[in-house]
Amino acid sequence: MTEALFNQMTAAPVANADEINELLRRYGVKFGIYKNGTFKEQLFPFDPIPRIITAEHFREIEKGLIQRVDALNMFLYDIYHEKNIIKDGIVPEDFVYISSGYLPQCEGITPPNKIYSHISGIDLVEGKDGEWYILEDNLRIPSGASYPLIAREFTRVASPKAFSQNNIVDNRNYAKLLKDTLDYSNCGGINAILTPGRYNAAYFEHSYLAEMTDSVLVQNDELFVEDNILYQKTYSGGKTKIGALYRRISDEYLDPLTFEPSSLIGIPNLMEAYRSGNVAVINAPGNGVADDKGIYYFVPKMISYYLGEKAILKNAPTYLPFYDEDKEYVLENIGKLVIKDVAEAGGYGVVFGSELSPEQLEAFRNTIINEPRRFIAQKVIDFCDLPIIDNGETVMRKADLRAFVLSGETTRVWASGLTRFSRNPDSFVVNSSQGGGFKDTWVLSR
Repeated sequence: MTEALFNQMTAAPVANADEINELLRRYGVKFGIYKNGTFKEQLFPFDPIPRIITAEHFREIEKGLIQRVDALNMFLYDIYHEKNIIKDGIVPEDFVYISSGYLPQCEGITPPNKIYSHISGIDLVEGKDGEWYILEDNLRIPSGASYPLIAREFTRVASPKAFSQNNIVDNRNYAKLLKDTLDYSNCGGINAILTPGRYNAAYFEHSYLAEMTDSVLVQNDELFVEDNILYQKTYSGGKTKIGALYRRISDEYLDPLTFEPSSLIGIPNLMEAYRSGNVAVINAPGNGVADDKGIYYFVPKMISYYLGEKAILKNAPTYLPFYDEDKEYVLENIGKLVIKDVAEAGGYGVVFGSELSPEQLEAFRNTIINEPRRFIAQKVIDFCDLPIIDNGETVMRKADLRAFVLSGETTRVWASGLTRFSRNPDSFVVNSSQGGGFKDTWVLSR
């Protein structure tokens, strides 16, 4: 795409940026973060210049994402049942059983249709070499789909000609994709979205998606389990059966009788209802074992093992200090690598060796030697900068893409996505929890 064509396509949203951001503010499109023990709610900074992906590029991304998520779902079923991938020596058992995401309480549970990750958020970057690289797989409670969805809606209001005059795939089908996904796994009853409440970072998204999918938005005190069936209390004193629960709280807080007993936001005996096949929990508890950053290294091998195919999308070049050869490489090249703590998320626990002093590098080497399973190391991918508007000027910033893959009767990729960018010119970290902003993602139809 030429620069002139790009500027022509994006001129209207840029010209109406103030109106779009005012609509986002008025409708409370916010993102909350905890900082120094205090909850702060803030507007999620929106940039009007969209990321544009050609139809040809998207077809390749789509095939690669479907392949990857299908393999990850097969891995999750295998790990909680036969464990063939361990028996055959493809994935070392150390990377499963000592993962913080592996939950022995989920052993032997088969979710409806054997789907574990119904909504997968896969983070990619486009390298300057033209290749797309997977950075992370998010299979627990990935957030973010609502932001480009509502931003597109407001951009359409402010700049209707941008969409009538250009071949942009309509992204309003996300609600239908999500509802189809919930319905496919539903065990009989209504669909519900479980939120921990308005002080959660993604509460806007919980309420927005509930409205868009005709699901009920519930908190734990509205729910109870009776005879291994999950119900919602009604205002008249009755009860309504829930067949699919799209939970937006972490595994450890889901059921105080199974996981963390001090949880005040969970539902007692939920896991018994789930184990009995009376409710689908979306995404399934225990998925964290598959999006552990240490397991990420093995996903191309999973694709080969389960599907007999070569991975279409590449991982970032990754090293596991767990292996002596990789550990030696990491210790020698730590100043050129990015080190990630496998237990952290949201941009936390990411250390760029180039930013550390000699003393810090030495301390980090010792930590890696003592706790090799705790870390992965990756080469720093020189991924593409995208233009953003900063104080009225167009500047370039690092940006990634969170693609959303929904698994139901078939596995489908939403032709849109959340493009996140760093507002810091010197940073590769784009996470909203680290102060990043977002922009819409336009996929061209031809």
